[in-house]
Amino acid sequence: MTSTGTSTRTLLKKRSTRIVLLVLAVVFATFWFARPASTPLRGSGELMKAIVYHDYGSADVLRLGEIEKNLPNDNQVLVKVRAAAANPLDWHYMRGTPYIVRMDSGLFKPKVGRLGVDMAGVVEAVGRNVTRFKPGDEVFGTGGGAFAEYVLASESKVVLKPANLTFEQAAAVPVAALTALQGLRDKGRIQPGQKVLINGASGGVGTFAVQIARSFGADVTGVCSTRNVDMVRALGADHVIDYTREDFTLGAQRYDLILDNVGNHSLLAFRRVMNPKANYVLIGGGGPDDGRWIGPMAGPVKALMLSPFVSQEFGMLLASINQADLAILTELMEAKKVTPVIDRTYTLSEVPAAIRYLEEGHARGKVVITVEHGN
Repeated sequence: MTSTGTSTRTLLKKRSTRIVLLVLAVVFATFWFARPASTPLRGSGELMKAIVYHDYGSADVLRLGEIEKNLPNDNQVLVKVRAAAANPLDWHYMRGTPYIVRMDSGLFKPKVGRLGVDMAGVVEAVGRNVTRFKPGDEVFGTGGGAFAEYVLASESKVVLKPANLTFEQAAAVPVAALTALQGLRDKGRIQPGQKVLINGASGGVGTFAVQIARSFGADVTGVCSTRNVDMVRALGADHVIDYTREDFTLGAQRYDLILDNVGNHSLLAFRRVMNPKANYVLIGGGGPDDGRWIGPMAGPVKALMLSPFVSQEFGMLLASINQADLAILTELMEAKKVTPVIDRTYTLSEVPAAIRYLEEGHARGKVVITVEHGN
């Protein structure tokens, strides 16, 4: 072997190691910033119903219990929850997998035994520094522990609910729609007229992605199963591919941007149908039984390792919960360019069943939790 070959291999090995370490750092950061807030809590002396868990495991560990309702700190709002929505993040925390999440959530037992992030409801109380909201405002956004009658949320992570949306529709929006918007706009750098493929077009992120891509003026192809073809077409997809009948990675069409919500093809297969300067953005993929150490992050590791050596750009997206983008989504929904798709609704006591259904990986749009109040 020549010295040049040896030095090249050494360089590639070092670069690969750096990429893997970077991805692991990003994984930890993902769960760190998405975790329920750990700000000091002030109890109200009143009880509320909430989903709690004290051990890692399947949805069987979830219980509907009574806990103390907390008061908002200076920069928070207390929201009376009318609806919440389930996300893969919930079962990751519930199961404590991939194991890297336990660096934050607790090594052997969960430190914060609450689930739920997406929510919509009515402001009950506000902290003394809050200026954008007042009691009685109808809002949607994110707050840690949203599977409950009340939840605390940062003022910067909620916006006013559009009048043309129900609480259930609004609760379906935050994580999934922000992921779709930021994946297409920020990571994918979508442009009018581009050919965009949404792999997994009928799921929570996919249903938003089809509509948002259309709002950017793209030519949209959605990939889904037979039973979802009509729905994806109705959402605005210009072309719909039934993956049970056709493998799009073997087709002649080339794409400028691929948003992958499934991760069911190799990166080389995706590359076959990408234009020379195309972007590939990995959003999701995998289920509760996939790799326990880094789980769904194996795909991003491969993407980041491949990207430096090809003309296309391969990457992943970690959504940022921010008020500015929630406001953009509000405008799109008020203009009726985007409409949330809800597959099933469950009551607060039925959250375990909702999580089990979500884990199956066949939800059409979002799975929503309705919260009834006694008074």
